[in-house]
Amino acid sequence: MTSPWPPRRDEGERGRLGQIAAVFLKLGLIGFGGPAAHIAMLEDEVVGRRRWLSRDHFLDLLGATNLIPGPNSTEMAIHVGYSRGGGRGLIVAGACFILPAVLISGLLAWGYLRFGSLPAVAPLLYGIKPVVLAVIACALWRLGRTAVKDWRLLMIGIAVASISLNQGHEIAALLGGGLAGMLWMRFRPRRRAEAAMQVGLLAAAGGQPAAAAVLGATAGAAAASFPLWKLGLFFLKVGAVLYGGGYVLLAFLEGGLVHEYGLLTREQLLDAVAIGQFTPGPVLSTATFIGYMVAGPAGAAVATLGVFLPSFVFVALVNPLVPRLRRSAWMGAFLDAVNVSAVGLMAAVVVKLGQATMVDAPAWGLGAVGLLLSLRWKVNPAWLVLAGAIAGFALSQY
Repeated sequence: MTSPWPPRRDEGERGRLGQIAAVFLKLGLIGFGGPAAHIAMLEDEVVGRRRWLSRDHFLDLLGATNLIPGPNSTEMAIHVGYSRGGGRGLIVAGACFILPAVLISGLLAWGYLRFGSLPAVAPLLYGIKPVVLAVIACALWRLGRTAVKDWRLLMIGIAVASISLNQGHEIAALLGGGLAGMLWMRFRPRRRAEAAMQVGLLAAAGGQPAAAAVLGATAGAAAASFPLWKLGLFFLKVGAVLYGGGYVLLAFLEGGLVHEYGLLTREQLLDAVAIGQFTPGPVLSTATFIGYMVAGPAGAAVATLGVFLPSFVFVALVNPLVPRLRRSAWMGAFLDAVNVSAVGLMAAVVVKLGQATMVDAPAWGLGAVGLLLSLRWKVNPAWLVLAGAIAGFALSQY
């Protein structure tokens, strides 16, 4: 099947942009289930139904999203918009896909700050948190099975997880693991390569002060005095280095906003993730929720712009280079190492959030049931979260 791109001249740019907006607003509204579900819906819409792209071209773009930082499903939406409508299509597709989740997350953040301490809300969150942790653990298991391709990658993943658990900086650990893995897997002389791996991981372990200086601010800063430009810069830099999908965002948020800046507690972070699971669209809309918690509507806008902006820039730069990037052995090795490092970060954040969540027998029970349903029967996360909320409410009545 051939792709109808470039579009027919009689369609007109306005008509193409309108079609792009309609498709991605719809996907943004019904896109529950995480990045894999989003990409499946996108493939059905733009390849199977509308034939905007050939299946081969779609797969090329999907491969490219794994070579650059950012949320995969959002970047796929931006890629398709760029291929279909050029620069304006890129903006329309990305904005329309993100908009529903951002608006819903902002509204939920307002309600959380206004009513979050009420008993009617607390039981719901009590039931949701263990289920969300189970969803993250399930994603970790599935990604780990794909990412750990050999024993060298396994060692890199374990090393990065250990660094994160010992308060090493997540960005330094991620990039250090990627660099170490690339050198280890591409250089033929084993001793030199293994030394390079050790240097890379040691640099990641000791890189916290330098990376912290890049991110700015000091631990314990109060949310009330936290400048908007620092909040935006934090999310901009996270968005610029975020490999591994939306769930890896949790590792950066826990390390930066909880541990380094002291703007949120781990419980508040998990609340943000739990409520974010109610929304369709990209998981990174959690940034909107957290930005609102830190600095109100202005903070929500700054955090959202910061975390998503790099994806638009990266796609615009990479889209024309997709064939060349796919053939690069060095980029492939770097990608493999970064992916397994991202899995290591996810494992560390599951441990950290689990310490704050699994506090009694009912929480353990909800988490175990959520994990079983997610792994064995692949139940949609939205249904799991709803069930967790109902269970939390029911438990509060006894």
